[in-house]
Amino acid sequence: MYCRWCRMVYAVPLNAQSHSCPSCCAYAADGRVYQSNAPPQQLSPPSHAYGRKRAVLCGITYKGHRQSLRGSVNDIMSMKRLLLQKFRFPLSSILVLTEEEEDYRRVPTKRNIRRALGWLVEGSRAGDSLVFHYSGHGSQVRDRDGDEVDGYDESLMPVDYETEGRILDDELNAIIVRPLPRGATLHAIVDTCSSGTFLDLTMFAESIGLNFLLT
Repeated sequence: MYCRWCRMVYAVPLNAQSHSCPSCCAYAADGRVYQSNAPPQQLSPPSHAYGRKRAVLCGITYKGHRQSLRGSVNDIMSMKRLLLQKFRFPLSSILVLTEEEEDYRRVPTKRNIRRALGWLVEGSRAGDSLVFHYSGHGSQVRDRDGDEVDGYDESLMPVDYETEGRILDDELNAIIVRPLPRGATLHAIVDTCSSGTFLDLTMFAESIGLNFLLT
C-alpha cells in the first residue's frame, strides 16, 4: 500500500478492510482516510476542579465490514447524555472514540484505545469515579499464560484489528484495573460477545438462601 501522506510503501494483509500507515499513523477504512500531521499527543487529564470524574466511551460500527454493527455509536452517545445530564460529568472529562471522528486521535484504533484507557486512570486517586464503556465486537482467543479457567482470553476488536490485532483482557486489566488506587471506582460497561470476565477481576460468590452476593 502507498501512503499518500508520507509516501511510505507498506504491506497490508490480503482482504483487510482497514489499515494504518506504520510511519505517519494515517488510517484508512471504507475509502475514508484519517491523518494526523503530527504523532498523537499525550492527552491531558481533566482539571481536578471537576470532581475527579472521567469517562472513555468507545463505539465501533465496522462500517464496510461484513459483520458491521448498527447501534454501537448510538449506545455510547446515550451514555454520554446520561453522564452529562444525570451524573453531572463535565464535557471535557468525557473522551469519545468513534469512526465518525475527524480527529485521528479519536478514531478507535488499537493505539488510540490504549492511549485513551491510559488517560482514564492517569493520576487517579481515592474518591475518583471513572467510566469505561465499549460497544463493538469482541472475541475469545486461546489463553497463553494459563490464567483463564476456560482456556480462553477475551478480547476487544479495535477498528484496525485486522492489521494491528486485538486487545486482550490481560492488557485491559494491566492498564485500567491494577493502577487504580484504593477508594477509586471504575464502572466498566463492555457491550460485546464473550464479555463475562473481560477485566480479569477476582470475584467472590457467597450463597445466601436463593440469592448470591458478588464482590
